[in-house]
Amino acid sequence: MTNTSTRTVCLCFGLECQVSFDATDFITLDLINRDQKLPEWARERLPAMLKSGVIERVARKYILSRKFYEFVNKKGVYTRKRGLDRETNKQLLLKHIRDNRKEGSRLQDLMQVLPALSRRQVQALLAELKSQNEVRMVGKTSAAKWYPHVEDALSNDGE
Repeated sequence: MTNTSTRTVCLCFGLECQVSFDATDFITLDLINRDQKLPEWARERLPAMLKSGVIERVARKYILSRKFYEFVNKKGVYTRKRGLDRETNKQLLLKHIRDNRKEGSRLQDLMQVLPALSRRQVQALLAELKSQNEVRMVGKTSAAKWYPHVEDALSNDGE
């Protein structure tokens, strides 16, 4: 008869907590770290891992937590995996639109500014900027171009 029990390992992030992991937890963390799809048995462990603070949910995906990356001294990797916040993304789009105010910016160009986001996510950010009177769209469909709001474009013509 073989012993199929798993060994428990404890990790501590500073003095805050002690978390126990078994082999399946380490496999789950590895899958999350490699951005791979989680099988059902791994998804069952997510609530406990979220509660322990070893992973975080970002939109529809899971990443290793800030605490984890601080513990392994890789804070920059956390920032890259987490992505930029919504306001930063909007400012990047707005900067690109302003920098290209004369010729306008097509959606495909704006998607290159934020390659980690889907088409729908970029469109949602543009809709927010439009509702805030920061940008305006000229044209329809794929031929449409984005420009700074009229007053913004006029005040920046002297640059």
